[in-house]
Amino acid sequence: MHSFTIRQLLSDLTDVLKPAYAEGESSSIARIVAEDAFQLKGNAGRILDEEEYNRYLGIRLRLLSGEPVQYVLGQADFFGLKFRVSPATLIPRQETEELVAWVLEETGALNGVNLLDVGLGSGCIAISLGKKRPGWTIYGMEVSEEALDVAQYNAEILVAGCTHFFQGNALKKQDWQNLPALDIVISNPPYIPAAERALVPAHVVQHEPHLALFVTDEDPLLFYREIAGTSLGKLKPGGWLYFECNEFNAGEVAGLLVRTGFSQVESRKDICGADRMVRAMKTDL
Repeated sequence: MHSFTIRQLLSDLTDVLKPAYAEGESSSIARIVAEDAFQLKGNAGRILDEEEYNRYLGIRLRLLSGEPVQYVLGQADFFGLKFRVSPATLIPRQETEELVAWVLEETGALNGVNLLDVGLGSGCIAISLGKKRPGWTIYGMEVSEEALDVAQYNAEILVAGCTHFFQGNALKKQDWQNLPALDIVISNPPYIPAAERALVPAHVVQHEPHLALFVTDEDPLLFYREIAGTSLGKLKPGGWLYFECNEFNAGEVAGLLVRTGFSQVESRKDICGADRMVRAMKTDL
């Protein structure tokens, strides 16, 4: 019979993951496992029972293979909520939380808003906004049936207010046609050129959905251009478009929005100082 405690789990997992992760990241992963899978709750001296110990060994093995902890546990934290995630969805990231915060900051107590999230993934953007703004009607478009299933599950479990999620391709204007006039369009589209794949951490390339990550080298602004163009026809005068960007092309996205006909184009840096977000307004007509 073993006497393996949660404290030992934290130490063991931190040590074995150190070679594969940046400093501090292995201990962060270990803590996520202890808290989310084994209810740490400050009781680090608790001995794992046999079932828990065997489950830990399975989790340890998957993490050592490079699988992200969010996929191993099937959940990720975002904006104070826990979202189900799967290999069909991107893992929600802090930079995207900042995009959500920007929308909330700019809209204040505005009610009766129709918002569309283009490229739902897990639904983290749409659902977080729906939770914070229950008076809004939230639409979500996702091309992947598997990802759409995850987003719909999250909306049901998290009770995200008035949400309408549907399968659709952002690049096909006909998939937008049944939407009402919109006040806000928001999107974190694929933006990594295939040529930059080598710069992306191996665990991201090997495990996260390429459909949501990469775009062709020949047309890296494809999704921004198409979403902006179609949004211009769907947004109400004075409506806003928000994008998350590749830090290396935020300036190009801003320029594209000006050329498309948007006004009040503004970019914002993330907490790390990278140009990560752009917003623009549909001019009153």
